[in-house]
Amino acid sequence: MTALIASLVFWIAAWGANIWLANSRWRETRLVRIAVPVLFGVTLLVLWEGVVRGLGVSPVILPAPSLVAQTFAASLETLLIDVEQTVIKGALRGFVIGAIAAFLCAIVIDRSAFLTRGLLPIGNFFAALPIVGVAPIMVNWFGFDWQSKAAVVVVMVFFPILVNTVQGLKASDAMQRDLMRTYAASYVQTLVKLRLPAAMPFVFNGLKIATTLALIGAIVAEYFGSPTRGMGFRISTGVGSLSIDLVWAEIAVAALVGTSAYGVMAWIERRVTFWHPSHRNSQ
Repeated sequence: MTALIASLVFWIAAWGANIWLANSRWRETRLVRIAVPVLFGVTLLVLWEGVVRGLGVSPVILPAPSLVAQTFAASLETLLIDVEQTVIKGALRGFVIGAIAAFLCAIVIDRSAFLTRGLLPIGNFFAALPIVGVAPIMVNWFGFDWQSKAAVVVVMVFFPILVNTVQGLKASDAMQRDLMRTYAASYVQTLVKLRLPAAMPFVFNGLKIATTLALIGAIVAEYFGSPTRGMGFRISTGVGSLSIDLVWAEIAVAALVGTSAYGVMAWIERRVTFWHPSHRNSQ
């Protein structure tokens, strides 16, 4: 019970510190913008630790963050092998293949009004397919190794990127396109110099959505067949053997990888679309 009381006291103190930082004259500085969410996250971990220890919750139900950290450190080699299998081989390769295919298909669709009216509704239909239905089929087609996971990721990321890119290619207004025709610009010149730059905010919106979908797809696909490695395989076997601390360690790794990948994509977006009003206003 002492641990629970101590965690509650820390939570109240951290809450007050966050309110003070949010209302201080330094609230717009980069340091404070980083400190507020970090302090909030630390507070949640401390409260989690206090509740588990103070109420005597079984590790099988909910392990304490300290136990998860110990398992994380002790299983680092295993976690790295799982990251290589799931993230590098499955999610990353599937993301790259799906993104390239979606981008090229969007350009082809943009050239044809028939394809725009015909394929996009079909794309929305396929985008709504549940992953638990797609994953077993891909495992049956491509086997138990990373190829089937990459195929699932391709299916998941293809249509969000496709739909956003097609919409982005329509972002330039008629006056801008008429100006390019006045300069006798070809379709390729108009595409490269006007329409693609204008479409970049939409493209990156699709890429950021696909970044999180790729990792989710690769992990879930491993539930339906995988070699003896991978994050989804480890989570499935960990639940079966009641190694819940290892399961939470894998979840922590997935959260770190997903957050990092999204952050990298957002950083690239800011560098590419620095001209967009949303980025100019946030600086």
